[in-house]
Amino acid sequence: MNGKKFLVATAALSIGALALTACSSGGSSSGGSSSAAAGGNVSMTFWHNSTTGEGKAYWESTVADFEAANPGVKITIQAIQNEDMDGKLQTALNSGDAPDIFMARGGGKLSDVVTAGQAQEVKVDDATKTAVGDAAFSAFTVDGKIYGMPMSILPGGIYYSKDLFAKAGISGTPATIADLEADVQKLKDAGIAPIALGAKDAWPAAHWYYFFALRACSQETLDKATATKKFDDPCWTKAGDELAAFSKTNPFNDGFLTTSAQQGAGSSAGLLANHQAAMELMGAWDPGVIASLTPDQKPLADLGWFPFPAIDGGQGKAGAMMGGLDGFSCSKKAPAECSTFLNFAMQKKYQEGYANAFHTLPASKDAQSVVTEGALVDVLASYNKAPYVSLWLDTLYGQNVGNALNAGVVNLLAGKGDSASIVKSVVDAAAKE
Repeated sequence: MNGKKFLVATAALSIGALALTACSSGGSSSGGSSSAAAGGNVSMTFWHNSTTGEGKAYWESTVADFEAANPGVKITIQAIQNEDMDGKLQTALNSGDAPDIFMARGGGKLSDVVTAGQAQEVKVDDATKTAVGDAAFSAFTVDGKIYGMPMSILPGGIYYSKDLFAKAGISGTPATIADLEADVQKLKDAGIAPIALGAKDAWPAAHWYYFFALRACSQETLDKATATKKFDDPCWTKAGDELAAFSKTNPFNDGFLTTSAQQGAGSSAGLLANHQAAMELMGAWDPGVIASLTPDQKPLADLGWFPFPAIDGGQGKAGAMMGGLDGFSCSKKAPAECSTFLNFAMQKKYQEGYANAFHTLPASKDAQSVVTEGALVDVLASYNKAPYVSLWLDTLYGQNVGNALNAGVVNLLAGKGDSASIVKSVVDAAAKE
């Protein structure tokens, strides 16, 4: 994987990082204190979002190995459902009772936490810096200091069932939205739900707007919005109009507004996992989620992937991608062993284990040879050719703006709003910050 995409080749991300450093302060550069070094015992709490299967087992094993290698250190794990994580974590941070180690995805969301004095600098050792590279760390950097450890790189696109495509008489994958609409009709004619969407959780619905914006807006426009939080370019409205037009083809599963994203066989990931729908727009964590929801809890054998299609009149460069990074941060009160644990988990052995357990792309270049699943290989190939990669917009713009954006998209899909109302809600949220 060409890690420099997230920083050097992506002005949107590099300017985003600069914008965050220009307006952010707080956090600790001390890295916490260490009781273990003084001969005492150290206890840490650790929140992650893998509640079942291989991912849960991976963290239990990795923590056990760390504890064995670091006598006197005890880590208590709490696995929290992904859709509940942001709310629970924000409540814990605000109450001063945050876990020592917690999930972070960088961008504006992490910057807000740092500004509030709720996180400390992560001390990254030289071996980890070399294995990961500067680019992945850029999304976790505020005021020149690193506040999170990236574990995986997660470009987005559309996952699909090759078997259901074949059943509907579809050969190849769509290159344009017009092609996608034609395939949607073929699937419906074959009695197959075309696209699974877990709009109950808001962010999966918002992904559709994000990608239409990626295709409608130029890289320069994304740069400007990242730096100024202004959305006055017509492309932002065009993105909403394109989504509204696409939604009128009724491409999503019945009841998509009340469907969750990742919880059980009836979720959007579960519909694809059980061949109840043909496609889902998601990031590179999706193969792992899908695998956990198949009848035998193994990877979906016919799972394929293709990049989000092009739109007519769009200003975004062909092949541009959007995605994120999953990582972990240390709370303000965490001991120094928090950074020690995060570096431990970045060793090649554990990054390979992470990639296998979560069926995803590891942040460490040393571990990427284990990526062999067909869909993920295709994601990696597209990523390596991408002219630039933007962070998810809700991650990039922070919690308040991101929430307003996500809610606005759901309203549009529910027939309660339009493209102009999406832009207005985002602008209003940004003005309150």
